[in-house]
Amino acid sequence: MVHVVAYNAEATLAQTLDRIPREVRAQLTEVCVYDDASSDNTVLVGEGYKATASGDWPVPLTIIKNPRNHGYGGNQKLGYRHAIDRGYDVVVMLHADGQYAPEEMAHLIQPILDGEADAVFGSRMMNKRDALKGGMPLYKWLGNQVLTRFENAALGMSLSEFHSGYRAYAVRTLAQIPFEANSDDFHFDTQIIIQLKAGGYRIKEVPIPTYYGSEISYVNGFKYAKDVVKSVIEFRRHEAGLEHRAEYAHSPLAKYTAKHSPFSSHHRIIEAVRPGSRVLDVGCAGGYIARALAERGCFVVGVDGRDDDAAREACARFHVADLDGGSWAPPEDEIDRGFDYILFGDVLEHLRDTSILSRCKAWLAPGGRVVASTGNVALWFMRLSLLLGRFRYAPRGILDETHVRLYTRDSFRRLVAGAGLRIVDEDVTVIPLEQLFARADQARIGGLLEQAEYSVARLWPSLFAYQVILQAEAGA
Repeated sequence: MVHVVAYNAEATLAQTLDRIPREVRAQLTEVCVYDDASSDNTVLVGEGYKATASGDWPVPLTIIKNPRNHGYGGNQKLGYRHAIDRGYDVVVMLHADGQYAPEEMAHLIQPILDGEADAVFGSRMMNKRDALKGGMPLYKWLGNQVLTRFENAALGMSLSEFHSGYRAYAVRTLAQIPFEANSDDFHFDTQIIIQLKAGGYRIKEVPIPTYYGSEISYVNGFKYAKDVVKSVIEFRRHEAGLEHRAEYAHSPLAKYTAKHSPFSSHHRIIEAVRPGSRVLDVGCAGGYIARALAERGCFVVGVDGRDDDAAREACARFHVADLDGGSWAPPEDEIDRGFDYILFGDVLEHLRDTSILSRCKAWLAPGGRVVASTGNVALWFMRLSLLLGRFRYAPRGILDETHVRLYTRDSFRRLVAGAGLRIVDEDVTVIPLEQLFARADQARIGGLLEQAEYSVARLWPSLFAYQVILQAEAGA
């Protein structure tokens, strides 16, 4: 299917349809012109073309006039839904103003038919000088390059341009991404690229000629640039678990992952445990901490509410138990000699019943310690968000959707002390910039920023600590 997006295109629509090659027409099931409530005669031109060109068209030509303007992105949504509902294999987006060459359509379709790509973009920038020769204004050329460089760096991609409106998609791929949650505005095109990247889909670029004629551009360049940058940042925040974005909810990112930063809770907890110790890892998830401790010669018993093959492999022993039930305890043979360390790494905020914290004192060896961490809901960022009226749960982080309790540094210290434990050491973590600077060439920048964060958080933990880590011993 060819999805022709049209708005006030009475002067160009017929010529654009004429330019679709005959050999391509023979491959098509439908050409569908979606007129987005134009104020001119675009629909009449389309209907007239349909009536007079039927002999040259071996494929149905459908003209649809939207009763209201849905916007550039909204109009695409209608066309893609049309293609999904009718079970098409490939859909090509073509602009009715003729800016993108219909003559190149076969090159967009073929990589999908050959099983080499899930989406194909016509790029004007694979040979950048050709775009200028084709009449692209210098300010647009520069803007395209600046935004593309930013997007590639932030997303870990290497596209020659993000801003071409000439695209072909495998319809099965569109059916698997939440494109209908995207904006109705022009940055829809950027959001769908991010969705493809997040879902691990294959994108291929093919060169296309650049043509700028007398068509009217409805894009506000500054607003478009701002929206593009905002979309990229929103995705990175979603990816880092700092907020939930419905348009990227299909991403196969693991909910909880190993934290590698030296200023993360995983690393700080691992460093707090003496090599060769007996350890009970409560809420061990995928065994991220247990695996590192086992490599240091520790005997690790893990327990979690869900079974996990990776955790079973990482731990010397592993139990599945309801930690929120208030009754679980390790088997007697595991606590005969007691544990040197009992870890509650980012787990207490998931429990309504925290009595396990006081009961675990009986499982400690003489001189043994409890090490517990939790998020600091009084972090400066959270305070600022509340001041602005925002309190949004996310897939991970302080406002993880599965958290049932939230703690400040003070309330967490009172929780631990109230369990009959004597706090003997305190550490902090910082906002996980490792999630935002994930590429190897950005690691140094992220590391320097985290070091600065950590220094400030140690000085003023109640305001700048992302998480609080407490070490405590049994006693008054």
